Amino acid sequence: MSPGQERAPDPRTARTRQRLRESLLAECATAALAEVSVSAVVRRAGVGRATFYLHYEDLTALAVDACADVVRAAVDALHAWQTGPGARPPGQPPAALAGFLAQAAARAPLYGVLLLPGGLGPLGERLHHELRERARAEREAAGAPHPELVASAVAAAFTGVLADWLHGTVPMGPDALAEQLWLLLMGLHRAV
Repeated sequence: MSPGQERAPDPRTARTRQRLRESLLAECATAALAEVSVSAVVRRAGVGRATFYLHYEDLTALAVDACADVVRAAVDALHAWQTGPGARPPGQPPAALAGFLAQAAARAPLYGVLLLPGGLGPLGERLHHELRERARAEREAAGAPHPELVASAVAAAFTGVLADWLHGTVPMGPDALAEQLWLLLMGLHRAV
């Protein structure tokens, strides 16, 4: 392999990681993350402890990896109006946003451990970063002013509100939150 070329991912590694992620999510469906053990996860996944530690530092690292889909889903839900079928004008939230929030509510106990109030925590950091980068790139492509400033504000507002909502400090259902959050984010885009 020449320098600069990347190796294709090993399918065995991908399968093992997927089994570990599924196992953790299944365990967390009946117990809080703090109550889940590595032993239970590896037993359910059908792998050894050593294999677990080859792939993950600890259960939190596995949980963040298992929940990475929520980050992609959030970013995609916020931008669904641009690419989805039946695209709506920016004045209305895309249907995917309320759908995402309903799915997130179903896993609130797990996400709440990783996405702390105010948007802190390992999942919050990842969500904030990906939202900021997508918003910045889109504003730059559109020639909108201050892409870095607005992207940071949008990412911080969404991540913080989502986290606080999952922790019960923003008392709204998914549909109402989608509407209000959309207005807030559009206001941030128009503010500069």
